[in-house]
Amino acid sequence: MPETRISRDESADPRSSDLGARPMIELIRANDVVLIGFARSVLEAAEIPVLVADSHMSLMEGSIGVFGQRLLVPRDHEAQARRLLVDAGIAHELRQP
Repeated sequence: MPETRISRDESADPRSSDLGARPMIELIRANDVVLIGFARSVLEAAEIPVLVADSHMSLMEGSIGVFGQRLLVPRDHEAQARRLLVDAGIAHELRQP
């Protein structure tokens, strides 16, 4: 899976400002805002930095379903994040490494 680098300027979420230019891994891509919100809250509760990318595009395109939101975590938190999301019952939503 390709890495994504996020700079501070690209993140609209002030809680994500500590991500800097760290390599990010996409764990979930979905149009389901409830799923993305649930996964994000699970990870944030464990103090894992999270970035939700493409949320504005996903909302703008409506119900077409072309653009999904992407849930990204720093590469060094990937294993822990995957375990937490599996334990939360959403293993089937995880993208393959």
